[in-house]
Amino acid sequence: MTKDTFFANFGYLADAPNGVKKLRELILQLAMQGKLVLQDPKDESAPILLAKIKAEKERLVKEKKIKEVDPLPPVTADEAPYELPQGWEWVRFEDICSYIQRGKGPDYVELSKYPVISQKCVQWNGLQIDKVRFINPNSLGKYSEERFLQSGDLLWNSTGTGTIGRMCLYSQKENSFQVVVADSHVTVLRPLLTNSKFLLFWVTNPTVQSEIEVISSGSTNQIELATSTVKAHPVPLPPLTEQHRIVAKVDQLMTLCDELETHQQKKKQKLVNLNNAALDRLLTARETDDFANAWRLIRDNFNFLYTAPETITKLRQSILQLAVQGKLIPQDPKDEPASVLLAKIKAEKERLIKEKKTKKATPLPPVSPDDIPYELPQGWVWVRLGMLGITQTGTTPSTSNPEFFGSDYPFIKPADISDKGVRYNSGEGLSKEGIEKGRLIEAFSVLMVCIGGSISKVNYIDRDCSCNQQINTITPFKGVDYRALTYFMASPFFKDQVIENAPSTTLPILSKGKWEALPIPLPPEVEQHLIVTKVDQLMKLCDELEAKLIKSQTKSEKLVEAAVRAIASG
Repeated sequence: MTKDTFFANFGYLADAPNGVKKLRELILQLAMQGKLVLQDPKDESAPILLAKIKAEKERLVKEKKIKEVDPLPPVTADEAPYELPQGWEWVRFEDICSYIQRGKGPDYVELSKYPVISQKCVQWNGLQIDKVRFINPNSLGKYSEERFLQSGDLLWNSTGTGTIGRMCLYSQKENSFQVVVADSHVTVLRPLLTNSKFLLFWVTNPTVQSEIEVISSGSTNQIELATSTVKAHPVPLPPLTEQHRIVAKVDQLMTLCDELETHQQKKKQKLVNLNNAALDRLLTARETDDFANAWRLIRDNFNFLYTAPETITKLRQSILQLAVQGKLIPQDPKDEPASVLLAKIKAEKERLIKEKKTKKATPLPPVSPDDIPYELPQGWVWVRLGMLGITQTGTTPSTSNPEFFGSDYPFIKPADISDKGVRYNSGEGLSKEGIEKGRLIEAFSVLMVCIGGSISKVNYIDRDCSCNQQINTITPFKGVDYRALTYFMASPFFKDQVIENAPSTTLPILSKGKWEALPIPLPPEVEQHLIVTKVDQLMKLCDELEAKLIKSQTKSEKLVEAAVRAIASG
């Protein structure tokens, strides 16, 4: 694929995952390799420009406007990342800048006329002047005039993982302050007779950014881009007129990338809106014909509605919502109604209390008409969660007793619970002695996180376990399918109840008492098993569709990466 062909298919390739990001990187790579615009043999070459810069430096030194520095050795062939076009030359930042220096640690005040540029002000999308702090005016006398920022200065973040390497251009016109300085975490570069934006594009491109941490020094948290490293950093220098042409072309193409990105976002949002509308119509359908029509709309447009992995999440949630509403499978009037099952559950609970296998608790009140969020199918009943099984809250044995911990029983924490299952081998477990100090949770119980950022995460266990105090558990009575209960508790309907009933200004928490009092539907026992079978079937289809979409996106991304590599090296 040639460069011309690539740009002819600009929009098509941008539709691939991370396509626009790769296009931006490619534009910068081509620009810095001299492949973005044509060279003009009439342009004054880089060596001549370099001689002019040297002469200008000598003049400024003579006029005592800058300090004289020892010249650095030329860039060697081993240091040059690639071969440059004719008329270009590898130089160092020191060669083309009149000033390179870290900012200074300021004496801050609440407010003054003199702002200080810090790392958070230096962003890829430009200087965020609204994030500045201010310097004490009385301390400005300690600053030499060269430290006051000038239009065209480059500001380069020089400390800290995650912020190091960001650069932006300073322009006096873009703010109303007359005197601006940088703090000690920002390096200021002042180019001389060189297009500052061209140098910004050089630092922005993947060739430099991929090496930032390599050329930096210090520990992970205290990583530093030394001033000596900045000064010695190799830079491709084109003729000045070509620099201007490159900057103009990059600006033009980046604007096109912005337009493509906006178009993609609108296209994606439109698809999400259509998907949500189709599923909402399905979920709110009251009549059989309405439901059938809503499902037919999704079925007939399935390949259009589900073209990205993220749309599958909403589909999974809708499947669970349909299940808990009794809309996933047709009801059979011959099934024994849930009211009969509820009477059997009550009898079993009384037997367990009599046999001292569970404690007698204050009975939960029936679900009142005011608590009913929607109408259930015939044969179903509204109950409270605690009516369906034995509920517990986990606990953690004292860590001062090592004998309580071992490998006899898995010890489940919120991080071990996900919609994919429960992780049993996370490194912590309880011994038989420890389970007596903790709480035994029987196999095929349902666990739900009821505190913190993971609140409402839910799944069942397939072996005896214990868990910590951030998790509530329910061990279903006979006749309550633990998997159907898990699916119902994982539905948006039930999770929304959990979050709504766990208000907190800092840490959401839902007590066991409130949790077991939440309303939940109970279908006939036979229908519970049919719901599980249907949900399993549909979730498997979702998994297959998601895997197919991820594979397709990965393939598209690799094709774009291959095209980028081929063009950048061609």
